[in-house]
Amino acid sequence: MMEELLQLTSEEIADRLKALSDELMHRERNDLLLRALGVSTLEKLRLEAAKGRLSRLLITKDYRFILPDYENKEVELQPVHKAVYLLFLAHPEGIEFKQLSDYREELLGYYLKMSQSIDKQKVEESIDRLVNPLDNAINEKCSRIKNVFLSLMDEYSASYYIVSSHVRQPIASSPRIWYRRLKNIALPRNLVVWESE
Repeated sequence: MMEELLQLTSEEIADRLKALSDELMHRERNDLLLRALGVSTLEKLRLEAAKGRLSRLLITKDYRFILPDYENKEVELQPVHKAVYLLFLAHPEGIEFKQLSDYREELLGYYLKMSQSIDKQKVEESIDRLVNPLDNAINEKCSRIKNVFLSLMDEYSASYYIVSSHVRQPIASSPRIWYRRLKNIALPRNLVVWESE
């Protein structure tokens, strides 16, 4: 079977794969199709399918967020939301909400850059609420970010721009199965464009 496949062109292999997947779907055996492809392959295919529909995200010198490929629509967020967004953009590996206090100074730095006219004490109080694991402020900010992106595009495309739980890492040092619930922004970083100074 492998030798036969090696003789085929990539296009011929794709045609056979389509015919076989269509047949499995006709037989209502999506479970077998999923098992054959694997979840990681599906995620790669999802990203490939979205590439043609995703816009670059331009971050201007004055921290405006623009979607050039969506008719230059602006993502209108308050400075605190932009600070949260920039923090997660800077950490594609993901961050656990309960570990946000480790990023307090970085988050404060982003917020201060965007809110120069706001009282520094109020900024610090706001950041303290965001990094407090017992406060719901970070969830509220991420929800607002999500709603703004959903107002600009379809849910599938928005899923690449929002802060969400795409990454789960097992914790190897534990005898039990525990996962770190990492939050990240799935947007490929080559689509993030910083306006030059």
